[in-house]
Amino acid sequence: MRHRVQALLLVLCGLGLLHVSLFSDLYLRYVKAGLRPALIASGALLLVLGLLAAALDGRADVHEPAYDGSEGDHDHDHDHDHDHDHDGDHDRVVGHGHGGDGHGGHHDHSTTPRIAWLLFLPALSLLLYAPPALGAYTASRANEKAVKQQSRFDQLPATSPLPITLTDFTQRVQQDRGRSIEGRSLWMTGFVTPARQGGGWYLTRIIFNCCAADSQSIRIRVYGAPALPHDTWVSVTGTWHPQGTLGTKSAVPALDVSATQRISPPVNAYTDTLPLTPS
Repeated sequence: MRHRVQALLLVLCGLGLLHVSLFSDLYLRYVKAGLRPALIASGALLLVLGLLAAALDGRADVHEPAYDGSEGDHDHDHDHDHDHDHDGDHDRVVGHGHGGDGHGGHHDHSTTPRIAWLLFLPALSLLLYAPPALGAYTASRANEKAVKQQSRFDQLPATSPLPITLTDFTQRVQQDRGRSIEGRSLWMTGFVTPARQGGGWYLTRIIFNCCAADSQSIRIRVYGAPALPHDTWVSVTGTWHPQGTLGTKSAVPALDVSATQRISPPVNAYTDTLPLTPS
């Protein structure tokens, strides 16, 4: 690949990384928020390297002597024309035996292989195309996030409805022997994932451990509310749906919903956070 094309690719990649990490929040569709400084630094480094490579290549073009088509005319005596012609014939034979390009078998690297231009597609996508956010399709195929074992739970505030994350709700349903959520009006947010069996739907969150490649999902089965289109972000209010023994592994993380409201997707959609506004 020519140096100018390499430099252009570095510049585009650098600009793409800076676009998604420094000038927008699109990077949150790829990685966790904590990796933003690394993305900014990487984008800046690629941009500087690309500009430096372009500048050096431009200087090389300015100082490169023009080729006049003569080969070794000043290295041979003009009185030995026959010997020179013989040597030229020998060179052509050797050149033909090593690729037929007339330069001792060396291939011409001045043009860019067509396949190399495909490298520009990822770089341009960072600048021109924002990928859709992960949603129900990914959640239905991602690994279920295993909640941590917890032996002691803090006392819940008296707020009603109580804002709670899907993770905290699942932990308290299956591990809290004090049954602190029993009869409590709870408030959670997430997006809609259709249930594969028995109809209905799940309130879902996708969580990044590091990046999109290792995403996991956590979901709560919803009862008492009609299914909305998949990937719709909603705020739900309800109480625990009695199924199994509360505070043990037999209890099912499920909710009898009394109210639902459509909401806008949060900026950082790949975390399990508390609701930000009252329903």
